[in-house]
Amino acid sequence: MSELSLLPRTGPSVDARWLRAARWARWLAWASLVWMTIEGGVGLLAGVLAGSIALVGWALSSAVEGLASLIVIWRFTGSRALSETAEGRAQKAVAISFWLLAPYVAFESGRDLLLQHRPEASLLGVAVTISSVILMPALGVAKQRLGARLGSGATAGEGTQNLLCAYLAGAVLVGLLANQVLGLWWLDPVAGLAVAGVAVREGVEAWRGENCCAVPGMQAAAACDCEPGCTDACCAGEASV
Repeated sequence: MSELSLLPRTGPSVDARWLRAARWARWLAWASLVWMTIEGGVGLLAGVLAGSIALVGWALSSAVEGLASLIVIWRFTGSRALSETAEGRAQKAVAISFWLLAPYVAFESGRDLLLQHRPEASLLGVAVTISSVILMPALGVAKQRLGARLGSGATAGEGTQNLLCAYLAGAVLVGLLANQVLGLWWLDPVAGLAVAGVAVREGVEAWRGENCCAVPGMQAAAACDCEPGCTDACCAGEASV
């Protein structure tokens, strides 16, 4: 019996192209997991050496992002790739990973703001955050597009995690540079609080299956009452890219 004969008759349309996209989602998740391990280790070292709580917090957030990658790997491994229930569980697990990230970032940002913490210069920290700002958006957009093709909110949510990683890295980078050059120490914690707020919102949408607006310009099915760019399984299954 072939894989295609086992495909569900409801939900997103599944064919050979869908299976290839699922393999790509799994491999991109593995690539992200490897990068997050390296990024987290280097960022943690740089943060400790520079005495930067924001940099340490960003490095530790890599563990949460790695969790989202593990969830997607689990989702598209073996028979779960063709399971509708696995998608629902993975989507909710990714939502929880957003909520794990948000409180820590908010706490560290709030503490930095109250204590007026000023990190020292860190060339290593600048280098690793720049690399994240460059790499993570490409991974995030690719996963969101795959999420739309697969009808997978979990994959789209992992992509959003990558984008949040880039935003937070940018905030840490701006904070490090602005503090040293202009004395604007408060930019880093304020940006961190904004990122935490976005993480909470994205977690709520992922839990409800409302991972929308991932791919600008996508035409979604009117029958599902979907907005353009919606990656909910119902909507993405009828969408055309």
